Amino acid sequence: MKLSTKGRYAVMAMVDLARHAQAKPVSLSDIAARQEISLSYLEQLFARLRRAGLVKSVRGPGGGYRLAHGSAETRVSEIILAVDEPISATRCTEMGDTGCRADRSKCLTHDLWEELGNQIHAFLNSVTLLDVLERRLVSRLSEAPGPVKSDSMAVAS
Repeated sequence: MKLSTKGRYAVMAMVDLARHAQAKPVSLSDIAARQEISLSYLEQLFARLRRAGLVKSVRGPGGGYRLAHGSAETRVSEIILAVDEPISATRCTEMGDTGCRADRSKCLTHDLWEELGNQIHAFLNSVTLLDVLERRLVSRLSEAPGPVKSDSMAVAS
């Protein structure tokens, strides 16, 4: 699975907004300059983020954007979904009552990739903007269990 620039840039911009929007609204041009993202691209992303209720726009002199909710309440998964970025590791479409292959069966690895997508979503849903700002992810990842070795993967010495 590869996350497109749409999702990555939206998260980068929202983290920047969370960091700089303490006293006053933040302009998209400031975010664009700091994050090296095209202003016109940010405008498109923020239109979607505003429609999703994740940011509020402030008009007039000194206007810009603010988070609609606190950084501790804004989840990375919400940002990615707001810009129409699917969190999926499978190439299969929604199956409904039928499978994802031409003969209406599931592909052999469908469940594997679907569960990977579920795990990615669960992880991104557990991470807030505040977690990213405070670099809490490093400690989370270092506490995760290491890879499991099976007998077939063991190397004989």
